[in-house]
Amino acid sequence: MVTANQALKVVGLFIAYLLKSIIDLFLTKPLWASLKVLEDTDLRVTGGIHETYKAKALWEKTGAVIMVVRRPGCLLCREEAIELSSLKPQLEDLWIPLLAVVKENIGQELDAFKTFFTGEVYVDQKRALYGPVERYMFMSALLRIGVWRSLWRAYRKGYTGNIVKGEGLVLGGVFVIGPEDQGILLEHREKEFGDEVNLLAVLRSARKIQDCLATVK
Repeated sequence: MVTANQALKVVGLFIAYLLKSIIDLFLTKPLWASLKVLEDTDLRVTGGIHETYKAKALWEKTGAVIMVVRRPGCLLCREEAIELSSLKPQLEDLWIPLLAVVKENIGQELDAFKTFFTGEVYVDQKRALYGPVERYMFMSALLRIGVWRSLWRAYRKGYTGNIVKGEGLVLGGVFVIGPEDQGILLEHREKEFGDEVNLLAVLRSARKIQDCLATVK
């Protein structure tokens, strides 16, 4: 026999699913990135060095794993930075760099983010890696159970952040890009705040880079 608590739980889950479905109607659908556009993107070095590179130079020989950061001061972005950084030893064994891209260089915020992320960080001022169509999330985030779960998860792990410094509405993601003409092997686009990439998928894609390089050799 169904108890009152079980019935309430089912109703609650149904309402949550219904809300998510309605909110998703207003979220811009992601479009797949163009490798050509990504390659021609200007990325500026951080850390007081005034140099700019074409993004292609960062992966054309070795490939790369790239975190596209929504906002460096966000506790959810810091959590994902730590988790991606946990792959650094395995990526180093494959000779694949771990990189991050931010939208803007906000001094202390970026310095703080670098304590969570072990790779090089670049600024994509034109936000090409956030496109080809930028996807925004506004107040609807407050109605998404997944966002609250992610915040609670990060909070319980001890992560902290702020909600006021820097642009944080344009969603980010993660790329795994192969060398030369191997192309984009993994393209994870955030569906909501705290929508983290699958780390096993990142490693599987990174190993494809190594397999390709081994074949070429």
